Amino acid sequence: MLAHLQHDRRGRLSYNLFVLCASTLYAQAPDFIFHNGKVVTVDPQFRIAQAIAVRGERLAAVGSNADVLKQKGPNTRVIDLGGKTVLPGLMDSHVHAADASMYEFDHEIPEMETIADVLRYFRSRAAVAPKGEWISLRQVFITRLRERRYPTRAELDDAAPDHPAIFGTGPDASLNTLALKKSGITKETVPPPGGKIELDPKTGEPTGILRSASQFVKVPQTGRRPTEAERLQRLKMLFADYNSVGITSVADRDASDAEVELYRTLRQRNELTCRVFLNYHIEPSQPWDKVQAQILKAAKDPLHKHDAWLWLRGVKSFLDGGMLTGSAYMREPWGLSKIYSITDSNYRGMRYIQEEPLYQAVRFALQNDLQFTAHSQGDAAVHALVAAYERVNRESPVRAQRPCLTHASFMSPEAIAKMREIGVVADMQPAWLERDGATLREHFGNARLRFFHPYKSLFDAGVTVGGGSDHMQKIGSMRSINPYNPFYGMWVTLVRRPRWTEQPLHTEERISREQAIRLYTINNAFLMFGENEKGSLEAGKLADFIVLEQDILTCPQEQVKDIQVGQTWIGGKQVYARK
Repeated sequence: MLAHLQHDRRGRLSYNLFVLCASTLYAQAPDFIFHNGKVVTVDPQFRIAQAIAVRGERLAAVGSNADVLKQKGPNTRVIDLGGKTVLPGLMDSHVHAADASMYEFDHEIPEMETIADVLRYFRSRAAVAPKGEWISLRQVFITRLRERRYPTRAELDDAAPDHPAIFGTGPDASLNTLALKKSGITKETVPPPGGKIELDPKTGEPTGILRSASQFVKVPQTGRRPTEAERLQRLKMLFADYNSVGITSVADRDASDAEVELYRTLRQRNELTCRVFLNYHIEPSQPWDKVQAQILKAAKDPLHKHDAWLWLRGVKSFLDGGMLTGSAYMREPWGLSKIYSITDSNYRGMRYIQEEPLYQAVRFALQNDLQFTAHSQGDAAVHALVAAYERVNRESPVRAQRPCLTHASFMSPEAIAKMREIGVVADMQPAWLERDGATLREHFGNARLRFFHPYKSLFDAGVTVGGGSDHMQKIGSMRSINPYNPFYGMWVTLVRRPRWTEQPLHTEERISREQAIRLYTINNAFLMFGENEKGSLEAGKLADFIVLEQDILTCPQEQVKDIQVGQTWIGGKQVYARK
């Protein structure tokens, strides 16, 4: 074009046209080009590319070194990856970030592997807490203690004789005598709906074990109370730690009003370093007008409008008890158990929402463009929630709303087939297989665990399942009681080997590395209605990606859990660099 420039009117127009084209070309040139890498696209063909180009907050190109480098402009920053592996930003399908970030706000809580560790903690707190003040320890699961049992009422009495003490494990708890007294619980106490007081079969007195403990015990807050600024700062610290292990998006699966406001504040300040998909907490067992009001509150919140950083798109409730505490709702009785302190041979766990309220809540949530999910651990709970989805589906297809099962640790071939048929997705936690599998195998036996975390069956059936952590406690990806390191989660799905054992659990349910990566990328994007924006590295999608220090596709299998992240980028901006 320059060779044809002339100094007449036509020439000046040609020159102006050239300037316009050149400036447009430079303006559209990438801000960054990353080349000479192993770019795992996680596209439908799982193609491997060499380079990516980033313009603004999106990927401008993905392809060979030569093709991508052609797009280089005068201001493009070119980064040689040196052969390192690049993945889409990883996602966690289930966290409780706001709560988890505050778990050790008042004081550090040490790791506990034995009953002695637990009692040592209660004694240490009793030594510094004013007499009569509650001592509470939450989320230390009996399946993860060497003795595999609750601390007894007598043991807690000995450790904290002058303090009401509660050892909480999710929905259930073990209390000492003073805590029972403070809560007004005796052998004559009639439990509220959904609650259960375990009684000693010999004496008839409460053992201290409560099922659905929050129905009985209101523990007052103790220790220093955080300010809003401190809560925001702790949440930002946690997000930074998420970034350090490659996490760029999370789903908060049970956000309260206060937690929604924390997220909203960080979004307004442009201080989020993770994209957040919110499920608002609802209680379907309440009177129907209150349930409707809760659902409508979520649907009418400005955050319900799509935003790539913060989106209130679902509601969450609790259908049954816990797998880790012996209260998940099962199709067959749990069986008598010293591990779980179960003395009733017909006990099948706890169901908190009955059929009609569950159906009504599911139907109304989906009608209001909200994904519904519920904590559903046991196979009976899974069947109950799938049945509710199926009932609504007979009136109007539910597939587009991606109704979800949360946890779904115990499944069945029938449930999986029905999920495929009507479009139900699952948010699951691989870490529990490794952390709790040995205890569950000891209690249930191998045969009953055939469809415990059946990842291959779900993939084979075409059911979209996403990997999460249910992170509730501590900052630190492997020091958290529910670890949130996604590479550890992927490794679990590859080996299926419970902790403290050498025997894998149903190796026929192992999945491939490609499937394990999909579990934490494009599958989770689908669970969050974001598969067109993230979850794979394709031109036009958000520039959320990570650079690894090891190659996840070729490293020895045992090293997958130890993979380190070198860089984390979200929306074309670097939010983490390994030192």
